[in-house]
Amino acid sequence: MRLQDRVAMVVGAGQSPGETMGNGRATALVFARNGANVVAVDRDLGSAEETVAMIRDEGGRATALAADVTDEAAVQAAVAECLGQHGRIDILHNNVGISLAGGDAEITEITVEAFDHCVAVNLRGMVLTCKHALPSMRAQGSGAIVNISSLAAWSAYPLVAYKTTKAAVIALTDQLAIQNARHGIRANVILPGLMDTPMAVDTRVKVLGQSREDIAAARDAKVPLGRKMGTGWDIANAALFLCSDDASFITGAALPVDGGSSVSLGT
Repeated sequence: MRLQDRVAMVVGAGQSPGETMGNGRATALVFARNGANVVAVDRDLGSAEETVAMIRDEGGRATALAADVTDEAAVQAAVAECLGQHGRIDILHNNVGISLAGGDAEITEITVEAFDHCVAVNLRGMVLTCKHALPSMRAQGSGAIVNISSLAAWSAYPLVAYKTTKAAVIALTDQLAIQNARHGIRANVILPGLMDTPMAVDTRVKVLGQSREDIAAARDAKVPLGRKMGTGWDIANAALFLCSDDASFITGAALPVDGGSSVSLGT
């Protein structure tokens, strides 16, 4: 019970449709299994409520809130509701991100509207959740923030908006870490590699018109460790560590969770 009685706000705790478990839902479940009181936030309230039902079925504690991270008023209201219910936020986990589903493309093909939308979701949304959660964390003199970036930030990812915004999430986390260390707040970022999640795989099935088996096989073949993609549980367990007291002296870290893919970059 590494997070016993801590209030964990998981933004992006629902997930898009697919055969596997998404990073956000898996993280919400793992936090709850370790004693946290989870506030599951998602633009799709029904999906967040599904996550909450799974947590409660296991005997955990959770509530669902609706908020679109591109809407500052909605983000502010969700933070206020969380504080109203629990009086504090100990953990802020930012898991929202889009690429192909947002119209991402190569730089010569992307539209202004698609680029701006990806920035609003992937980057500005995290800025807004931190903006409104940090005052209460500073007042209580503690807190842990975990942002989800992507190995795309460091690799030869072909689509411009996702790579650019996920690289910016790392810079944002660096700034959060150094500007809030004096308040007892830690901020770290996880870089998932090739993952078998609905956002990563099932979105490609829909957009590219290929079979799930073919897309999964091609991605598996690129992973050095066991030639198998990671899962949402891998991200959840990394987030658990970074939010727990086991990581009490770790802030500003960028942690690849990628089956060794980052080791081979540039070879």
